[in-house]
Amino acid sequence: MGQIVLKLPLNKIEEMKKSYQSQLKNPPQGAIFAAKTLNSSITAYRSGKVLFQGKNPEIEAKKWGNIEETGPVNPPKKAKQKQHNFVPYPNLFNESHIGSDEAGTGDYFGPITVAAAYVEESQIPLLKELGVKDSKNLTDATITSIAKKLLQLDLPYSLVVLHNQKYNKLQQKGWSQGKMKAMLHHHALNQLMKKIDPLKPNGIIIDQFCEPHVYQRHLQSEQATLQENVYFMTKAESHSIAVAAGSIIARASFVQEMNKLSSKAGMNLPKGASAKVDQVIASMIKKYGRNSLNTFAKVHFANTKKASAYL
Repeated sequence: MGQIVLKLPLNKIEEMKKSYQSQLKNPPQGAIFAAKTLNSSITAYRSGKVLFQGKNPEIEAKKWGNIEETGPVNPPKKAKQKQHNFVPYPNLFNESHIGSDEAGTGDYFGPITVAAAYVEESQIPLLKELGVKDSKNLTDATITSIAKKLLQLDLPYSLVVLHNQKYNKLQQKGWSQGKMKAMLHHHALNQLMKKIDPLKPNGIIIDQFCEPHVYQRHLQSEQATLQENVYFMTKAESHSIAVAAGSIIARASFVQEMNKLSSKAGMNLPKGASAKVDQVIASMIKKYGRNSLNTFAKVHFANTKKASAYL
C-alpha cells in the first residue's frame, strides 16, 4: 500500500472536501475530512497535511499538488530517492515537442482516451493565450471550448480511444490498466509521428503514470519499442504546453464519449467512481441486466460489487 502526503492551504482543503462530497466518511480526531475513492483513502488534517493511502495514491494526490516534492510518508531514513534517466531537460518545454496524456482511467463509466499533440516553438505563446494548461484545473465546458479552438488551429494530434468492451476483454486476458495505457500512448505517438513526418520533434514527453522501465516492459511484451527522445515526467501537463494540449484533447474526447454513452443508456452516467456511480450501476442492472455493463463500464472496478447494496 502506497502513501503520499501533501501540505496544502486550508482553502484548498475545503475545495477538496467539496470535490469528494459524495465519498466522505467519518474523519478521525483532528481531521477536517476523510474520504474514500477507488484509488486511495484521503485524510485532511487541520495542520494542512493531507494523507493519501491505497493502491494508487498518486492518482488522487497529483490532482491537488506536486507529489514529486513531497514523496511518500515516512520513507526509510537511509533510502535515497531514485531519479530515472528519462527526465526532460528544462529547455525542451520551450522548444518544438510532442506531449501525450490520458483521460478516463479512474472513471467507472466510459473509455480511456489518450491524445498526443505536437506543438511547435512558435505556437507556444498562442496556445497559452488560448488558455491551454493543466486540464485538471479546467471545467469540462472550458476544456471542450479550448479543444475546438485547438482543432481550428490544425494542431497536429493523434487520439486513441479504448472503448469499454475492448477494455474488458483485455482486462480478462490479464492486461493491467498500466499496460493498456502504455500501449495506447505508444499507438498515439506512432500515429502522430507519421502525421508530422518528416518533421522531427526535439523530444516527446509522456505524462508519467508508471516508472519508465515498467512502461518499456509493457511495450516489449507486445514486441514494441520506445520511440527516440522520449521523456517521462509526473504532472507534466503543468510544465509542457504539448502535454497540456494532449490532456485537453483527451479529456474533451472522454466527455464526448460519456455523453454518447449516457444517451445510449437513457440516463446520465456520472464520472468518477463514487457512491453515486454505484446507484446508477444498480439502475442499469435493473433496467438492462448485468451483462449490459460490459458496453458502458470498466466492470472489474469495485463499484460493480458495491452496486449490489442498491439492488
